[in-house]
Amino acid sequence: MISDKLKLDDIDRRIITLVQDDPNLTHTQIAEKISRSQPTVGMRIKKLEKEGILQFQPGINFRKVDLFLATVELNTKHPDEILAMAKFCPFMLNAFRLSGAHNICILLASSKLDKLDNIVNYHFRSDPGVQSVSMNMITEIAKDFIMPVDFASEEHLPTIEAGCGEKCKYKMAKLKGLETV
Repeated sequence: MISDKLKLDDIDRRIITLVQDDPNLTHTQIAEKISRSQPTVGMRIKKLEKEGILQFQPGINFRKVDLFLATVELNTKHPDEILAMAKFCPFMLNAFRLSGAHNICILLASSKLDKLDNIVNYHFRSDPGVQSVSMNMITEIAKDFIMPVDFASEEHLPTIEAGCGEKCKYKMAKLKGLETV
């Protein structure tokens, strides 16, 4: 079970469930619902946050906004480089190493579809180390889906030839010698 693997007891599970259902609940409200004191709830939440089990993620709810959201799955000879690129690219919300038919999955977001297509063409389809690329547009989201958005992506006008252009954070990080792999 998930709770066993995370070493959560019944109180921790109940707190997490309540917070997930309504992140705006106060510690006092949670304490009332689980018949515990407010300091106990506060200590439990602090412990769960410190362990990285419970996090509060500010961001945009993609279920409620009119933005393009896409998944890109690919097979690449250099997955570490693609994962590093995702740390810097304002269009890439996140990237995941996979097992199975593809070895990388990337979530992309933008207000313009052509920007996403240009990013995929520049970074992946033109890369000889990438054997296959599949881009799919997300057309409906069942539950709230909160992800941070880098508003700097609106400053970028990616092209097939130049990628993100002069303001590319990945290129700047490589030039500054920051860890990109």
